[in-house]
Amino acid sequence: MKVIVDAMGGDNAPQAIVEGCVLALEEMPSLNLILTGREDSIFAELTKHQFDSARINIVNATEVIDMAEPPVDAIRHKRDSSLVKGLRLLRDGEGEVFITAGSTGAMIAGATLIVKRLPGVRRPALAPLLPTKTGKAMLIDAGANTECRASYLAQFALMGSIYMRKVIGVKAPRVGLINNGAEAEKGTELTKEAYKLIEQMPVLFAGNAEGRDLVSGDFDVLVCDGFTGNVVLKFMEGMAGTLLGMLKKELKSTFRTKLGAALSMPAFKNLKKSMDYTEYGGAMLLGVNGGVVKAHGSSNAKAILSTLRQAAGFIKGDAVNVIKQEISKVAISD
Repeated sequence: MKVIVDAMGGDNAPQAIVEGCVLALEEMPSLNLILTGREDSIFAELTKHQFDSARINIVNATEVIDMAEPPVDAIRHKRDSSLVKGLRLLRDGEGEVFITAGSTGAMIAGATLIVKRLPGVRRPALAPLLPTKTGKAMLIDAGANTECRASYLAQFALMGSIYMRKVIGVKAPRVGLINNGAEAEKGTELTKEAYKLIEQMPVLFAGNAEGRDLVSGDFDVLVCDGFTGNVVLKFMEGMAGTLLGMLKKELKSTFRTKLGAALSMPAFKNLKKSMDYTEYGGAMLLGVNGGVVKAHGSSNAKAILSTLRQAAGFIKGDAVNVIKQEISKVAISD
């Protein structure tokens, strides 16, 4: 399997990107990598590690797209950027998945303009995995489409269900529509219409998911528009960090709590691990004609390794072709 990695994207590039790639090569013997970016900078980082040089190819790119740049303008004007070159390599079949920790907006714009949508897909959707009480669930869409039609949400439900089944291994993913009530008639005109359409999709629709249900473990796919999804994602990231910080502070407050913390340390470590974004990989952009993954902007080497594991699962599950086939079978009216 071959994966293309933007070596210049993210807060810790290229050091963390290169280190994570080397770790992945050690773990996955069938993995081969193409790194896009400034050749001299990438090579300087690679010389710090031992690896099979035959399994890494560097494609020089002289430009880098900054986080604050207007996405479409950046894609059009920075054609020699590491992100644009990586997406072109994916489009041309040089790899099966492209990963970047760089600008989310530029990645989405570039994937749509360069890689293109799969036939029949109305809109691609950003789909990260969230920790839940029993494992993990996919949130789709998490920011690619701030305004949606009901038909988009219905397709998100199908694409998310396919991913969880083919890549994560959930036999019958339970799909929930994020809403402000459990009853079918609750919500906005968008969610009420989406409810009806998702009921007709070839998925296991478990109904509306209220805010308190999102991490309950009762749903495997959580469907919403990108505005709602991005708020949910950022809230959960902030809440996880806040709760862990508050817990750490309280456990250090007295000798008695310190003693209890020492005895409970294995449980606390497991809890922290379950809420750690570096364990979950990146957010897939589902609905485009290739595997595209957005890694966290502050990804360290561990996070890049997890994202490469995710890419390997995506390739093994043949998710792009399965989504293409299933979308073609379902006619959806707006």
